[in-house]
Amino acid sequence: MKLQHSLGGLQNLGPVNVETRVFVEPWEKRIFGIHTVMMAESTHLSDALPEYPIDTLPTTFKNTWTWASLRTGAEGMQPFEYFKYRYYEKWLMGISQFFVDQGYLCADELAKKTDYYRGNPAAPMPEQPCPEIKTQINAYLTKGDSGLHNLEETPRFAKGAVVRIADPEAVDHTRLPGYLRNKLGTIEVVYPGAFSYFVSTGPDGIGAPMPVYRVAFKAEDIWGKGKSEPNTTIYADLFEAYLESSN
Repeated sequence: MKLQHSLGGLQNLGPVNVETRVFVEPWEKRIFGIHTVMMAESTHLSDALPEYPIDTLPTTFKNTWTWASLRTGAEGMQPFEYFKYRYYEKWLMGISQFFVDQGYLCADELAKKTDYYRGNPAAPMPEQPCPEIKTQINAYLTKGDSGLHNLEETPRFAKGAVVRIADPEAVDHTRLPGYLRNKLGTIEVVYPGAFSYFVSTGPDGIGAPMPVYRVAFKAEDIWGKGKSEPNTTIYADLFEAYLESSN
């Protein structure tokens, strides 16, 4: 996770936003809906659990779109630009750029549509009802998709083992918080089964299904006594690729 997604221990970042509402503005619900529809039509569901009828779904969307796609786009933003925008504004920019990059529409067409709806905010949105797609979306919202697999090999680490967190090569997207790199932790839970991620992270190490562990860290071991409340434990669920023997 790059700087803007790995803020643990950083100081002088300004006031903390304590807003508890999931959606602050009405348009944010639509952005979440667009993302959900894209995931429900994504080609990655052809290999997901449970099974979905992707091959016969009557949609023109023929790409893979997952949480990893959304996060990679956000993490690719210049940090100072990233902090300027609201949460769902970043979603909107990432989704819009994806559709342009993949050729579903051009930048000029997007700009014209934007200008039109700014000038006509009450204009109806385009709608193309499709019962099959609505059924697929409802099924996806209910069942989701799982990266859980049968574990074919014994996990490398057992509960109670002390491990050192790896420091893999920096990549476009990682599931390892930066502040945990090279730190020592203790295995609290070995989750049953093996887990895969939506995409391979390449040299970062996430690809084939592997065990996942809950690792406990003393806050003072991460940030030092002067920046930590006493008797505080930090927990992180980590792929096995991110763990090394402490010896």
